[in-house]
Amino acid sequence: MLTEVAKDNIESLVDPGESFKIVVTGYSMLPLLGYGRDTIVVRRTYSDEPIGGRIAMFRAKDRHIIVHRVIAVDGDNVTFQGDGNPYQREHCKRGDVVGVVDEVIREDGRTVSCITRRWRLRECVWLCQHTLVRRYALAILRRLANCKRKNRG
Repeated sequence: MLTEVAKDNIESLVDPGESFKIVVTGYSMLPLLGYGRDTIVVRRTYSDEPIGGRIAMFRAKDRHIIVHRVIAVDGDNVTFQGDGNPYQREHCKRGDVVGVVDEVIREDGRTVSCITRRWRLRECVWLCQHTLVRRYALAILRRLANCKRKNRG
């Protein structure tokens, strides 16, 4: 079952194994996920489910919802980093992970699976770039996204 949920009570509304949709509202996952243009389909995970390398949703210490890539799992400790923010890392406990992103619904209505070889190749090509290349590419992408948002009104 796919439901639209409010960010403040996701865990109480959606059971593990079920999915929900939420609109992307930041730049930290550019270029794969874009501010306001993409809707993600998040599947609640079970506490023992492997999540390494996946894009996942978690609750930060201040209880805000964040969607970043899992870069390390060490026992109960999980480390995240945004694809569009190569300099900052966040940490949480495994119990604070809400779920993993299984699909992206693009602004034109196309649905893209995040577990296909094509998606994984796009991730790899972006993440293998030197951080300096990513930094300048991200600056351009953010400016373009801001211009596009302003033109929409």
